[in-house]
Amino acid sequence: MRAKTAPINTEGGEPRSFAVAGHVLPAAKLRGGLYLVATPIGNLGDITLRALETLAGADVIACEDTRITRRLTERYAISAELTPYHEHNAATARPKLLRRLAEGEAVALVSDAGTPLISDPGFKLVREACAAGIAVTALPGPSSVLAALTVAGLPTDRFTFSGFLPAKQTARRARLTELSRIDATLVLFESGSRVQETVADLASIMGSREAAICRELTKLHEEVLRSSLAELAARVDQLETRGEFVLVIGPPDADAQVMSDDSLDELLRSALSHSSLKDAVAEAVEVSGRPRREVYARALELAKDMKGDHGQDHREA
Repeated sequence: MRAKTAPINTEGGEPRSFAVAGHVLPAAKLRGGLYLVATPIGNLGDITLRALETLAGADVIACEDTRITRRLTERYAISAELTPYHEHNAATARPKLLRRLAEGEAVALVSDAGTPLISDPGFKLVREACAAGIAVTALPGPSSVLAALTVAGLPTDRFTFSGFLPAKQTARRARLTELSRIDATLVLFESGSRVQETVADLASIMGSREAAICRELTKLHEEVLRSSLAELAARVDQLETRGEFVLVIGPPDADAQVMSDDSLDELLRSALSHSSLKDAVAEAVEVSGRPRREVYARALELAKDMKGDHGQDHREA
């Protein structure tokens, strides 16, 4: 039985095709519009039949890297035109794609892996297409966010995805401090070059929360490490850093909301490095579960030490 897809238009060209397991299947020309097509995050077998039919039936496939997308189209004998669309050429490529859409063409948007727009280019193209009254269709499929969330063994009823963290430690720790206030499972992307530092920062700020480090999901060397952040940080030096990483951190334990002395000091030092004493205390009180009087007294001590070390003054601003 032929897989269903979006409405098709058989006029204006010969039907196209794609191949699966040696079988050639038809894919008639798609009706004009923008199609957001999820592609495999590693294993090329994870593509859906609807996605293949859409890619084969599109007038053009807009992709981050034509070399990567070509591996997919060649695997399934799809001959549609490929054109690059990524963060570096979006300003010039987007008007051209919108013009083609306005002329009634079918444009399929893919990322290098997974679902388009999830920490990948495409948001402005979708927004402008919607504003122009162009039909936008989503073809759901692979997503590293959802794949990691489902295998982590952590609560899935409520979660927050925050993409990639800042590269610099001060900004990264500030972001993690903000995220630590959220009563939900957290999902983050991280590069192999920074994953060890990030896990250490997570353990310092979020204590003993349960977490999972997911590496190379759906690929040959897939690996999922599940433990507390403290235990993961203790052996982070042994972590294989090659590949793509998704970090999943469980929500705060309602019975263990009070931050340890060491974690409180780390949090206050980080906050004092970029905020006034008043703001640093307010931030720490909200996150730590400690009484304000106790946090304020500790912040004063640390501020004096930091002033002596760096010649900086922290006033109530």
